[in-house]
Amino acid sequence: MKSILENATRTVLAAGEIIRENSRKPRQIKHKGRIDLVTETDLAVEEFLKAQLSEILPGSTFLAEETSGNATLGNLTWIIDPLDGTTNFAHGLPFVATSVALWQDDRVVLGIINLPLMGEIFTAVRGGGAYMNGDAIHVSECDALEDSLVATGFPYAIEEHVDFITAALRNVLLCTQGVRRPGAAAFDLAYVACGRYDAFYENSLKPWDTAAGWLLVEEAGGQVSSYGGQAFNLYAPNILAAGPGIHEQVDSLLIAALKST
Repeated sequence: MKSILENATRTVLAAGEIIRENSRKPRQIKHKGRIDLVTETDLAVEEFLKAQLSEILPGSTFLAEETSGNATLGNLTWIIDPLDGTTNFAHGLPFVATSVALWQDDRVVLGIINLPLMGEIFTAVRGGGAYMNGDAIHVSECDALEDSLVATGFPYAIEEHVDFITAALRNVLLCTQGVRRPGAAAFDLAYVACGRYDAFYENSLKPWDTAAGWLLVEEAGGQVSSYGGQAFNLYAPNILAAGPGIHEQVDSLLIAALKST
């Protein structure tokens, strides 16, 4: 697995160069939905990753954002988000990430999140800890809501979730030091893993948004669940990732928001 991680990390870093280069060029933007965008960079990075990763593990399959179709998780599956934060990228904001995870034996065994415009790459192998640019990282030790900084995100189907979003924001804002919303779930999960955020929550994410970050947070000593302390899975309707000292407290705020809506 160490060799696979090293090879996959080199591949993800090379993909990051595509993003860096294209960030200096005009964007060709298409709409997948009213506020759901895709650029030529998303597609180019995904195709590059699939070609390179298939050489690392011949016979592996792919579950990737732009070409997922009816793809499902197999015995050995790469889960790819080539450019998480496409709307940020389209507007020239640097909060973008490439997320690559490897699914084997019904669990995520490897995770990589690269922030190509920030110069940071996060890696983890199950049982081996979590790292940023090669240095070990750990989740926040914060255990008080009033000292915590929490991140969140808003689903593309905003109309379906707006009541919960506003209720949860009210609860969290009134109890914490603040809320951040960069607009890329993989980015947020990496920041939880290294302790910059004390917690992150969001509804209606996809497997490619969360797979690598899920492993990173757990390998960094954090907890990942669905609201109400339910066990998380890649198709769960929501996610809460946090340090162990703050997880249950934030969860209580989210459950209260759910009950109020």
